[in-house]
Amino acid sequence: MDLDPSHIMQIGSGFWPAKTLLSAVELGLFTYLGDGSATGGEIGSALGLHPRGIWDFLDGLVALGLLDREGDGEKARYRNTAETAVFLDRNSSRYIGGILEMFNARLFRFWGDLTEALRTGRPQNEIKHSGKALFEELYADPGRLEQFMHAMEGISLLNFEAFARKFDFSRYQSLCDVGGATGQLSIIVARHHPHLRCTSFDLPVVEPIARKAIEAAQLADRVEVVSGDFFADPLPHADLITMGMILHDWNLEKKMYLIKAAYDALPPGGAFVVIENIIDDARRQNIFGLMMSLNMLIEFGDAFDFTGADFSRWCREVGFEKIEMLPLAGPATAGIAYK
Repeated sequence: MDLDPSHIMQIGSGFWPAKTLLSAVELGLFTYLGDGSATGGEIGSALGLHPRGIWDFLDGLVALGLLDREGDGEKARYRNTAETAVFLDRNSSRYIGGILEMFNARLFRFWGDLTEALRTGRPQNEIKHSGKALFEELYADPGRLEQFMHAMEGISLLNFEAFARKFDFSRYQSLCDVGGATGQLSIIVARHHPHLRCTSFDLPVVEPIARKAIEAAQLADRVEVVSGDFFADPLPHADLITMGMILHDWNLEKKMYLIKAAYDALPPGGAFVVIENIIDDARRQNIFGLMMSLNMLIEFGDAFDFTGADFSRWCREVGFEKIEMLPLAGPATAGIAYK
């Protein structure tokens, strides 16, 4: 039999390259390099690294396609690739490293308890140690909450930009982004479509964070912040109701509650849009979506990601008539339900 175990070994050792990247982000390596270059010795001195690991670390990143190298040996100079310069330099406006920082600081260790999660169905995050759920912990500390929300901006940026480019907004005059956090989706859509008035809706503790971001974007005249609890208060009425990476945080009962709340807040002809890593209906292709659903097990226990067929069925149950899927960036999709 001509079988090769290399695929198995690549997956089984996948935490090696993952942690190498996460440590590089934590150390600020890509930010230090910026648009310049440096030797291993210079990098080690700047970042406080022990000589034993410097060249294995840097050359490993070269082999992974995350750094470029000019020359060989100790005099070789390392620089960012085009991608790491744009996405992993903290000085870049397109920095996505915040989510990687959260992976490193929180999720890497929690995923070590995946086996326990699979056996018990219980979350494996902070709640195991403090008795408090993730959102309860976050909302109790405004500074940590703002850090978390900026981390989430990184994973959403390309998806929201793709949505702003690809979706036909011409029939709509208003948008309400539910669970709007920093107002990122509203800001991006408002920049692309000057005719739209946008509302970012989230809990009161989030309001100062959103207002600061909207004012910095100079869009306070067209992007409004409204405070409320989407499980206790009616959603603001708008022609478009959006939820970016919100629906997957909840169990089926709460998912259905949010879909019905969106339906009730829309006029006839309005649309409900979820932006998620929607799993392909055959559950064979969207690896990230399937892994994200396991992550929801780690974080919340009964929360889960879903397929397009799942979303379509739920939306039809509450009265939506037409459902479409709009591919966005990478594994993400906009599920669109029309009233």
